[in-house]
Amino acid sequence: MPLQNRVSPFGDLFANSARGTLMGNRGGRIHDAHKKLGSRRWASRQWICCVLDFNNRQRKVWGDSYTELFFLDEVTALAAGHRPCFECRRKDAEQFAALFSGTRTRARAGVMDEVLHAERLDGKAKRLHRRTLDSLPDGAMIVMKDDAFAVRGTHLLRWTPQGYTASQPRPRGGQVGVLTPPSIVAVLKAGYAPLWQQAAN
Repeated sequence: MPLQNRVSPFGDLFANSARGTLMGNRGGRIHDAHKKLGSRRWASRQWICCVLDFNNRQRKVWGDSYTELFFLDEVTALAAGHRPCFECRRKDAEQFAALFSGTRTRARAGVMDEVLHAERLDGKAKRLHRRTLDSLPDGAMIVMKDDAFAVRGTHLLRWTPQGYTASQPRPRGGQVGVLTPPSIVAVLKAGYAPLWQQAAN
């Protein structure tokens, strides 16, 4: 049985046998000795997104350390409210932090985590932000009829755990519920290029 370690754009943790292209965590351990989740879905505000392979490190998934989580791609991770890791993705994290601050001084990790935690959650539920669809950059994710869609040029790509399975023209005008936190949408608008799952290409 697969572990409940996949992350959806809604921030939910679920079990699925499809492999993700990136991993991450939510600031520590949230699983028990039997590799089960309790009621908690994060250990701290430090939600990060990491590469699968770094310095040939070998980890026992859901062992004695933090709870490893897996994402279809970075677009999914950003929608859920995760940011790039400063250890294994230093270059991406530095660029992300510089664009996050909008100044010559990059934002500190703790500051970003504080802002993102308020933007990604409404209590324990996912916080949606209403925005005009035309204003959204590539890599932002929206919700329509309970499904998540990624904005990609003139199209919307329907998200599934296995990949993007359908494409439809991006409507003009109108407001939508945006899954990606506003600060991350601003980073995408400023030029940050997230990693997409290959099927999105």
